[in-house]
Amino acid sequence: MNDTVDKLVIFLAKRDGIDKLVKTFQYVSKLVHWHVETTHPDVAQRAKQWEVASGLSRKAFRSGRFLTGFNALRRNPGSTPSFQFLAVLANAGEMVYFFFDHFLWLSRIGVIDAGLARRMSFISAFGEALGYVFFILSDLILIKEGLNLQKKLSLQSEVLKDSNLVTEKQVAEEKEKSLKKIREDRVMRLMAVAANIADFIIALADIEPNPVCNHAVTLGISGLVSAWAGWYRNWPQ
Repeated sequence: MNDTVDKLVIFLAKRDGIDKLVKTFQYVSKLVHWHVETTHPDVAQRAKQWEVASGLSRKAFRSGRFLTGFNALRRNPGSTPSFQFLAVLANAGEMVYFFFDHFLWLSRIGVIDAGLARRMSFISAFGEALGYVFFILSDLILIKEGLNLQKKLSLQSEVLKDSNLVTEKQVAEEKEKSLKKIREDRVMRLMAVAANIADFIIALADIEPNPVCNHAVTLGISGLVSAWAGWYRNWPQ
């Protein structure tokens, strides 16, 4: 119990931890609003207010977040030219998203012309969707490389055992450590892919409104998938 509490404290001390918690509030309240809109209008109104407040607070809390894209490129630009190219496009899209999200927030709270909200929302969502496409491609490529490496490790362990250069126990230990690392990385990348696909759907609802993407259930489930996948990725190990 104490360990769980300690991990929760660490999780909520992170910017992303708070964001995922408030994102959960935002999309749970959206689903509640949809579910009780006709039967309990007063509850629905409260849920709507909670959703709006959560969405606006997330935007305020993400102030300056667009700078993380520069830092990501500086610290880990990619191991190959192709990955560097994907990283630049992915982070550029994310930077556009977070930068114009500032103006969307300011327009919605009335600091600047409210008429700019729709335009800022479109630009922000377009950059967001573009970034997610390249993030998803990068993760899928790395997942495939991890699977190939996993196969190679299995073959190498057999060769090492036959060579008698190391003991069978050492081979098994080293193999298990490497495979565990590959499996953990794959799970994290699958969580990232799930979150990015969910957020891509939400971005499409802003770029090109349509009955499917803009339905409250679609948005609510997508938002929760993104929030909980991010929750899993940021939870202290």
